[in-house]
Amino acid sequence: MYKVLTIAGSDSCCGAGVQADLKTINKLGAYGTCAVTAITVQNTLGVSSVLAVPASIVGQQIDAVVSDIGTDTVKTGMLVSKEVIEIVCEMAKKYKLKKIVVDPVIKSHKGERLLSLEGVNKIRSDLIPLSCLVTPNIPEAEALTDRKISSLSDAKDAARVIHEQGTENVLIKGGHSMIRGAGSDGALDEDAEVVDIFYDGESFQDFKDERINSGNVHGTGCTYSAAIATELAKGNDMISSITTAREFIIEIIKGSIALGSGYRLAHFPSQTREGDC
Repeated sequence: MYKVLTIAGSDSCCGAGVQADLKTINKLGAYGTCAVTAITVQNTLGVSSVLAVPASIVGQQIDAVVSDIGTDTVKTGMLVSKEVIEIVCEMAKKYKLKKIVVDPVIKSHKGERLLSLEGVNKIRSDLIPLSCLVTPNIPEAEALTDRKISSLSDAKDAARVIHEQGTENVLIKGGHSMIRGAGSDGALDEDAEVVDIFYDGESFQDFKDERINSGNVHGTGCTYSAAIATELAKGNDMISSITTAREFIIEIIKGSIALGSGYRLAHFPSQTREGDC
């Protein structure tokens, strides 16, 4: 049984965060465990309140799970504070965790701040060097690099900067409204393909698909990174893990049922995939 530990916040509408991660991990045939970093009061309209879990309790959750059940990969999402990031790094070093996928949750889809500048700096200095992959969207990549991204060329420059911060690989996700692809002049074009940019320190690989005109996107970033972590837990290489995760998230968006009246949930299709638990 492949095991994936997600360290993230709780989403009361179950479209993102720990709930989305665990659904994804299970759907892709692995066993999911969790360490909850925050309780959020949110729905598809936005986040109205956040109660942070004390860093010591987050550390104890990780300790309890890894010391008993173990884990093949770790996926981090909303980490709330500098103190939580510090304890996550401490636990990663204690248990020599190597396959860590960092999804640097900094703001909600509507722009609510979910991590302070101090926390962003701690991700850059301490957590990214422990990771095998960092998966920011465009605003998150801008926050991690202190630069504006207005073209695919800018996104590739940002990927280089994030790689220099110490990670093995970078995947800048292109599904956010700020980047939909690129026209012939390199400028961003909202009507073109969605392009994810992968960088391993030596070369770039672009993952391209047609944009799906759907409002059912709440939690897709969490689901995407959790799917990659699950495929890595199975022993798959980085490129095939990203490819499978992209296919999975596209299937979810295409087959989803609209729930909520804001950034609606990318609800999991009811049909069962071959090999599901």
